[in-house]
Amino acid sequence: MTPRCAVLDDYQGVALSMADWSVLADAVDVRTLRQPLRSEDEVVAAIGDCEIVVAMRERTPFPASLLARLPRLRLLITSGMRNAAIDLAAAARHGVTVCGTSSNTEPPVELTWALILGLARNITTESAAMRTGGPWQSTLGADLHGRTLGLLGLGKIGTRVARIGQAFGMNVTAWSPNLTAERAAETGVHAAADKVELLETSDFVSVHLVLGERTRGLLGPGELRRMRPTGCLVNTSRAAIVDQPALLRALRENWIAGAGLDVFDHEPLPDDHPLRTLPNVLALPHLGYVTRRNYEGYFPQAVEDITAFLAGSPIRQLG
Repeated sequence: MTPRCAVLDDYQGVALSMADWSVLADAVDVRTLRQPLRSEDEVVAAIGDCEIVVAMRERTPFPASLLARLPRLRLLITSGMRNAAIDLAAAARHGVTVCGTSSNTEPPVELTWALILGLARNITTESAAMRTGGPWQSTLGADLHGRTLGLLGLGKIGTRVARIGQAFGMNVTAWSPNLTAERAAETGVHAAADKVELLETSDFVSVHLVLGERTRGLLGPGELRRMRPTGCLVNTSRAAIVDQPALLRALRENWIAGAGLDVFDHEPLPDDHPLRTLPNVLALPHLGYVTRRNYEGYFPQAVEDITAFLAGSPIRQLG
């Protein structure tokens, strides 16, 4: 029987046009799924007959409980070389090979600055007014030059964000559990003594940390109250790094001026979620990695991963 392959969460309907899948035509039966699968039961019903699955980032989690219900699965491919939503140990126990693809760090950097600039210059409010016959100029923009950008995390993405902030003439400070003053100095960034100092002194705080036990809930109600009331929080990393109920309260009660968000605890975000309508939130539907250049890497390399696996020599294995 020809192995079946499901490409999950192809929201834009572009997966098959981003790579030459024809090389698999005689070896694999490929289908794409455009709608999100919201429960394990839905996942099992949709792909339970598949030996191969291509997952888009962390849109559909693969915990141990789900992997146990997919006995036919033999190859699981994720875009990127890291996916916290896949239980690698469980995959190994069930005989599932997990492979990845390359991913570019520039797209989330660029989107971070889209959010910062959108918040600073009230782009959503002013653009909506232009489209609906509203007032001509109703807001005062916040300057970036001379202001302080605080970065939670100074890895590959945080470092690129820092350099752009410096180009705008911003003072850049950073903190993470492992950041040293020497590492910060390499990029001309001030290393805050702790996260409290960073929060209290920054006009814009941007999150660029990997989600883990030490970073989950890193910003709770106490930390958000430390931010300046004129400050804005931007998160293009992982929603769980910020306590979501605390963030909602901070925005509703104006502890902070606003937030630019590209990640959420439930995705897609429910239609009635308050983050969709709060006036001081600039929200995007997790677009950080969603660019043509990234997709033109993800899907051709997924095809390569499948070809190599079928040949008995898996490549880009995780775990």
